[in-house]
Amino acid sequence: MKIIVTGGAGFIGSHVVSALAEAGHAVSLLDDFNDFYDPAIKRENVAGFPQSVEVAELDLRDWEPIREFFARVKPDAVIHLAARAGVRPSIQDPKLYIDTNITGTFHVLEAARLSGCHQVLFASSSSVYGLSKTVPFREDLPLLQTLSPYAATKISGEQLCGNFVNLYGFRIVALRFFTVYGPGQRPDLAIHSFTDAIENGRPIRQFGDGTTRRDYTYIDDIVQGVLGALSFVQGEGPLFEIFNLGENETTTLAALIRSIEKALGKKAIIERFPEQKGDMPLTAADITKARTLLGYSPHTPIREGIPKFVAWYRDLHAGKSSRSTQGVLI
Repeated sequence: MKIIVTGGAGFIGSHVVSALAEAGHAVSLLDDFNDFYDPAIKRENVAGFPQSVEVAELDLRDWEPIREFFARVKPDAVIHLAARAGVRPSIQDPKLYIDTNITGTFHVLEAARLSGCHQVLFASSSSVYGLSKTVPFREDLPLLQTLSPYAATKISGEQLCGNFVNLYGFRIVALRFFTVYGPGQRPDLAIHSFTDAIENGRPIRQFGDGTTRRDYTYIDDIVQGVLGALSFVQGEGPLFEIFNLGENETTTLAALIRSIEKALGKKAIIERFPEQKGDMPLTAADITKARTLLGYSPHTPIREGIPKFVAWYRDLHAGKSSRSTQGVLI
């Protein structure tokens, strides 16, 4: 298959692109390599791809280049992962999030339509559940109130997908990701930033009393779910489906910090701050539907995932240290 992956140079996207290329698909990715975090990280991700993977540096907000890219590639399927991410930054700059995540998603869907592609996977988020009182979260829960502009853009993206299904006969799967982590995780996210701070003796910033809970999901399990959804969207089932992709296990913030401390063999210096507006007190995925229809079966609980992440982190920084001393007399 010819597959376009938007956001393919990022954390989740780079893992998905690698898995697709390994499976023999023809992959074209687009990414704008913005400075939300160090663009060099994304460029390192891209450098590791097979030469057969096409890389296009494009911004979702720019309609004509997006349309031309889709018209040239003529994909069989689109995996739309690109977005401005993060709850707190979306509060600081909501217009950027609306322009990128809503208008950008429309551009992707419309370009797909004009190119003749009607199979799309859309990356949504557990943040759409807001303050839902029913736990764990099921895909059929009424979504009455999101808590941040980021969450609002994701539910809007799901609605746009539903429009294209109804109007143009698209076959779309929306995947609600639950706090993804693992090798290559963005440096601004909690597990990576906590690990880096604790390893280097810097304080970590804990918002709230440590009782907030997250369904942390290892990247390998997310990729498994994405590939299952790609097979599903090629089938004969409903034209539009939504699936939770989580680990089916929740962990408090305090327990997460303890697990990182244990894996590093070091104690955290904790600076405590009030809870942040926009943050959800709890995320918990009911993955029954994904298990049944996608064959989704996560295998990496947090007690195993954190040591794997710490090992990757230390290998990464050991490699950087080695490279920095090459050619230097010590």
